[in-house]
Amino acid sequence: MKDLVTVIAKALVDHPEDVHVNEVEDKRGVVYELSVHPSDIGKVIGKQGRIAKALRTVVTSASVKENKRVSVEIMS
Repeated sequence: MKDLVTVIAKALVDHPEDVHVNEVEDKRGVVYELSVHPSDIGKVIGKQGRIAKALRTVVTSASVKENKRVSVEIMS
């Protein structure tokens, strides 16, 4: 799942070398913290959050097979 978030994020940004994904487990499930170059934040979020919502939808759909609750947080 971490690789999925990384691949999608690297395809969206101008600085793919600055894409980092941290996997954190908590009581709610697994949280993937996505951090990108400061100038690429807007590209990952998109207009009115559409790109971020689509990214979260893809990751949530892929996590159904693992029976885990997954969320993606975009860190600045």
